[in-house]
Amino acid sequence: MQSTSAPAMAQGQVNPYDMALQQFDSVVDMLKLDPGIADILRHPQRELIVHFPVRMDDGGLKVFTGFRVHHNIARGPAKGGLRFDPNVNIDEVRALAMWMTWKCAVVGIPFGGAKGGVICDPKSLSLGELERLTRRFATEISVLMSPDRDIPAPDVNTNPQVMAWIMDTYSMHAGHSVSAVVTGKPMSVGGSAGRLEATGRGVLYCIEEAVRRQGKSLDGMTAVIQGFGNVGSVTARLMHAAGAKIVAISDSKGGVYNPNGLDPNLLVRHRQERGTVQGFRDSEPVTNAELLELPCDVLVPAAYENQITSLNAARVKARIVAEGANGPTTPEADAILRDAGVVVIPDILCNAGGVTVSYFEWVQDLQEFFWDEAEINQKLRRILVKAFDAIETAQDHHHCDMRTAAYVVGVQRVAEAIQTRGIYP
Repeated sequence: MQSTSAPAMAQGQVNPYDMALQQFDSVVDMLKLDPGIADILRHPQRELIVHFPVRMDDGGLKVFTGFRVHHNIARGPAKGGLRFDPNVNIDEVRALAMWMTWKCAVVGIPFGGAKGGVICDPKSLSLGELERLTRRFATEISVLMSPDRDIPAPDVNTNPQVMAWIMDTYSMHAGHSVSAVVTGKPMSVGGSAGRLEATGRGVLYCIEEAVRRQGKSLDGMTAVIQGFGNVGSVTARLMHAAGAKIVAISDSKGGVYNPNGLDPNLLVRHRQERGTVQGFRDSEPVTNAELLELPCDVLVPAAYENQITSLNAARVKARIVAEGANGPTTPEADAILRDAGVVVIPDILCNAGGVTVSYFEWVQDLQEFFWDEAEINQKLRRILVKAFDAIETAQDHHHCDMRTAAYVVGVQRVAEAIQTRGIYP
C-alpha cells in the first residue's frame, strides 16, 4: 500500500500544509481575527482517505490510495481539483484545499475550498486502467459529491475526459444525468466554452493588469515559463500572442532556452511528437532549476509547489513572478523577493481563472443555458480586475506585499461568512 504521509522535503523546501498555515497566520493579527474563528480556519472541516482496488489489464488487482479534503464551506459548496500523481499526499491536499478557500473568496465566487487526489502514475496506466481507477475513485468519494455539496475539477494529470468519466459514474448512480457535479468537462457533456484555457488566460490577464498598473505594456517583455502542461502551455501561447517574447520553457524532463525567443505554438507540436520540449530546434537545454534564474521580465512558475525557495530566491532575476502553480514560492523566498523589489502575483489570484470559469460552467449546467467564449472571457477579465482592485486597496491600507493583501481579502471574507452564519448548534 502506498504511503499517505508527506514525503521528506528537500533542503529549502517547506511542507505545503505548513506553508499554507504560515501564510494564513501572517494575517491573523492584522485582521484582529477572533481566536476561535482563526482556529476554525486553521483546520480542514473534513478529510476522506480511501483505499480501493482496481482491476489491471493483466487481470490482477492493485490497491490505490486517494484523498478528498474539504477545508471550509462557509461561502458555498466545496470546490477543487483532483490530481493523479505519484507524490500526492494528505498534507499537500490539505494545503491545496485551504488555498482553494482563499482563492474562491478573493475572486468573490460562492464556493468553499476542496482538493483531492490519487497516489498513482497515470502515465504508466493504460486508458482502460485509468478509466477504471477514475470510476472507482469517483464512487468512493461520491459520499461527498453533489452539485450543491462538492464539485471536483481537473488538476495535475487529470483532464476533461477524466471529468466526463466522473460525471457519468455519478449520473449512473443517480439514475439521470447530473452535469453540474463536476466542471472542466468536454463541451459535448455540459462543459463550458473557454474552460480548458481559463487558468492560463487568467494568468495572462493578471500579468497584463500588473504591468498596466506599472505604466508599462506586455508587448516586448521577456518571459520564462516553468511547466508546459495545460496552464503553462496556454499561458505561453497567450503571452506570445500578446507580444511577449518567451525565452525559456520547461516540462518535467527539462527545458529549452533561446534569448531571441521561442514560438510556443511550434513547441506544442514538438512536444506532441517527442513527448518533451527538450530538443526543440534553435534552442539550448536548460534544467528546471536553471530556468528559474534566467534573466527575464516575467517568470511564470506553472508546475508544482516549492520551486522558489530560500536557496534560489536571491538569484531570481525576473521583476514579476506570476504564480500559475499553487504554492510555488515558500514564505522564506517571499521575503527575499519582496526585499529585492520583485512583484509576486500570488497563486490565490493569479491562477484563479480556472475556478472562476468552473463557476461559470456550474451555473450554466444548473440553468441549462450556455454562454459563448467571448462572453466567458469578458466576465473572467472583469472578475479578476475587480479582485486586483480589492487587493490593491488592502495593500495601500496595510502597507504590505501583494500576497499578504490577497490573504487579507480572502480570509476576511471567509471569516465574515462564518460569523454571519453563526456556529451550529
